[in-house]
Amino acid sequence: MQKISPFLWFDGQAEEAANFYTSIFKNSKIQSVSPTSASFALAGLKFIALNGGPQFKFTPAISFFVKCKTKREIEKLWRKLSVGGTALMELAQYPFSEKFGWVQDQFGLSWQLNLTGRAQSTTPFLMFVGKQHGKAEEAMNFYVSLFKNSNVISIERYGAGEEESEGTVKHATFSLNGCEFMAADRGREHSFNFTEAISLFVRCKTQPEIDYFWERLSLDGARSRCGWLKDKFGVSWQIVPSILGDMLNDEDDEKSDRVMKAMLQMDRLDIKTLKQAYHGQ
Repeated sequence: MQKISPFLWFDGQAEEAANFYTSIFKNSKIQSVSPTSASFALAGLKFIALNGGPQFKFTPAISFFVKCKTKREIEKLWRKLSVGGTALMELAQYPFSEKFGWVQDQFGLSWQLNLTGRAQSTTPFLMFVGKQHGKAEEAMNFYVSLFKNSNVISIERYGAGEEESEGTVKHATFSLNGCEFMAADRGREHSFNFTEAISLFVRCKTQPEIDYFWERLSLDGARSRCGWLKDKFGVSWQIVPSILGDMLNDEDDEKSDRVMKAMLQMDRLDIKTLKQAYHGQ
């Protein structure tokens, strides 16, 4: 099971978005749908979507980088994602790519499309701007130190005379428990930063594992309700027991309702208390 999943907060459009994305990406499928949420896979990466209301908006601080094999493939994706959306960088040739484009789709989610000649894949891309500018490398090293089977795969820094601060991260790739991420620093003025609209959902098997990630990821950050936290770089995470989904989606509405009520009373999630609620104890 994928350890970390992007968690997308929609304003009533979770199922619509899931159907749209799985219709245009390769190796994609809907995994489950409920009145409030949907889970799906796009080019091998598993996502969770929630109908959470209008509180949070997507920003380009977290986008999804899509490697495309052919010109036909990248042009088709661009056309589909551009409908009702906004081009942040037009699909064109650039010094760093034969064909690249950055688009914010009709739901506000951002996608970077790059022609690589490789099989289609999707990777979360974290962009450190504003107060977080210059912290991409620190953040990567911090995350890699917390998760097993993790490492920095590659890192390219800006040199003297380039448009960004020398030594900051131009582009980097790292892996967390087998899930690939990308990161970069951008020093130009931007009107956005990380928001809770995209969080990273971490599945935990045991209470000690929940406690470990909760304590370390929230250090110098901010803790919230129901397993949500914001780390010291402003990135949002959810630290969740892997059994929670089954309990909340149980066919017995009374069981699932009890679990939901118990969860809503918690900050750090407690497996024992959730199980007691499930069993009516």
